[in-house]
Amino acid sequence: MESLKLIIVDDEKRVRTSLRHLITMYYPSAEIVAEASDVEEAYSEIIKHSPDVVLLDIQLSGRTGFDLLRKLVPVNFKLIFITAFDQYAIQAFKFSAIDYLLKPVNPEDLVSALHKASTLIDKKDLSLKIDTLLNNMGSNSLEPKKILLKTQETVYLVNLSDIIRCEADRNYTRFYLADNKTILVSGSLIEYDDTLTPSGFFRAHHSHLINLNFISKIEKHKMQVVLKDNSVIPLANRKKDALIQFLEKSVK
Repeated sequence: MESLKLIIVDDEKRVRTSLRHLITMYYPSAEIVAEASDVEEAYSEIIKHSPDVVLLDIQLSGRTGFDLLRKLVPVNFKLIFITAFDQYAIQAFKFSAIDYLLKPVNPEDLVSALHKASTLIDKKDLSLKIDTLLNNMGSNSLEPKKILLKTQETVYLVNLSDIIRCEADRNYTRFYLADNKTILVSGSLIEYDDTLTPSGFFRAHHSHLINLNFISKIEKHKMQVVLKDNSVIPLANRKKDALIQFLEKSVK
């Protein structure tokens, strides 16, 4: 295991104590250089110690971990959020590719997250992830607005409203955008289905995920969906009724 300098930021002492115990037991090469219970204390300790990793709770004594990140831009450490179940926050983490752990923290998940943190990180990549997260969490809508898409050479920050559809391509997923650009990223379509479906996308077919805002018409007799860019997407028979019902509700 690689040596890491850690700071634990949580407003509950029992949580900090529990995390310290788990890290000492399951990741002994890590050095916990400080703990903090609020934004100002965390800011001071991070500036003082320049940690490799910060374990950060969302709720911090009336403020949030996002307030801390806004004070620290650019962020030069690996970030792992610690959170109680919050579907909105978790969606934001997924869209920005930020690591998170759910309370109560599972030791195996903690070790896995710390192991990932021990690898070399691209600071520009990390900065873009943080910017995406803050953008999504700071929007007035409860829906994230942007997603990070990574290829071997480039990291794209894409507006959800610009994604027309996604198509499975073996172990990859191809994104089709409104400006006629396509982006091929590693990861199965099912992974992006889980992430995008709560934000206005629909799995019309096992190989196709579509943005509902781009639907032009449904040709029921042909079992297909025509999108506004004139692309034609097959519609699985078992998905037809669900799609029609969803669209009917959305226009009421």
